[in-house]
Amino acid sequence: MVIRSASLETVCGITSDLPRNQLPEVAFSGRSNVGKSSLINTVLSRKALARTSSVPGKTQTLNFYNINDELYLVDLPGYGYTQASKSVNEKWGKMIECYLRESEMLSAIFLLVDMRHAPTKLDIAMAETIRFLEFQLIVLATKADKLKTNERKKNIALIEKTLSMREDDILIPFSSVTKEGKEEVLDLLSQVKEEEQL
Repeated sequence: MVIRSASLETVCGITSDLPRNQLPEVAFSGRSNVGKSSLINTVLSRKALARTSSVPGKTQTLNFYNINDELYLVDLPGYGYTQASKSVNEKWGKMIECYLRESEMLSAIFLLVDMRHAPTKLDIAMAETIRFLEFQLIVLATKADKLKTNERKKNIALIEKTLSMREDDILIPFSSVTKEGKEEVLDLLSQVKEEEQL
């Protein structure tokens, strides 16, 4: 997919109604500070479309980015933000769950995990939710540039084992620094668009 236009179109907070979009939606999910905003900016070739921060918990809303007037990229709030209160985390969790279950145009969910660490219990729960909703498990292993080759192989195997990944699941190493994985993500977005047009 060639990105010709990308804009933040809709922002939904905890009390907002979900938009009734007519284009396919692809959700990006992951724990706080996993690098979602950086990944989105890299994939869309924009420097600051999605706001990045060194402080976890920056994204506290559902952000709908209109891509080429062909699909929506949906940035979900990061889960597991330890500095937020339990009640706030629960509200974010319910908002994410509500969206994943109720969106009629949701076509794919990308799960972002930090390649440097084993997936957390919340990552495992999200992977199980993705399967429960009958979507293919697509894992984007971020911060790939921070690991040496032998560490990468070991950690990829750990991610695959921890998330009980199957043969038809997809794992893509990704780096916002080197742009590794960018073309693979764009290819998957193209597939979503084409499948929805059939």
